[in-house]
Amino acid sequence: MSSLEKFAGRRAELDELAESLAKQLTEADAEREELAVAERVLRRLSEQEAEAEAAGQYAGLPQQVQVAGRSVLKVPHRREVVDASALPGGYRRMLQIVQAAGGPVMVKDVGAELGINVVVPGRLEPPRGKLSKLAVRGRLHRLPNDTFTIRA
Repeated sequence: MSSLEKFAGRRAELDELAESLAKQLTEADAEREELAVAERVLRRLSEQEAEAEAAGQYAGLPQQVQVAGRSVLKVPHRREVVDASALPGGYRRMLQIVQAAGGPVMVKDVGAELGINVVVPGRLEPPRGKLSKLAVRGRLHRLPNDTFTIRA
């Protein structure tokens, strides 16, 4: 193998390496940008919580926070607030419905209790999302058959 062939082979290897490194750098830059955005959002939420607590607004009431320029209600985790008083009204009502059922309850039963027309496709998705959020936050238990019970 001649020296020119060796140089050409090595150049091809380096070109592949440079291409791979450029791709990794692009991915790392994208992830750094996502982390920066997440840090800003978390910092803003923390500041809003601190301001609300300093103003005495967190006394068991649902908390409004700004996310992406929109005002939303924060649903606290169960360990943050033991009782349901800090939950928005709709969430508290859903907890009451599940608790009154005394056992596993289906989303359509909660929807019917809320006055939602359960036969119209898609109408149960908002309550399903709220019940799922309550389960993730530790207030409800979601069973494998997609029913919900009160977490003991």
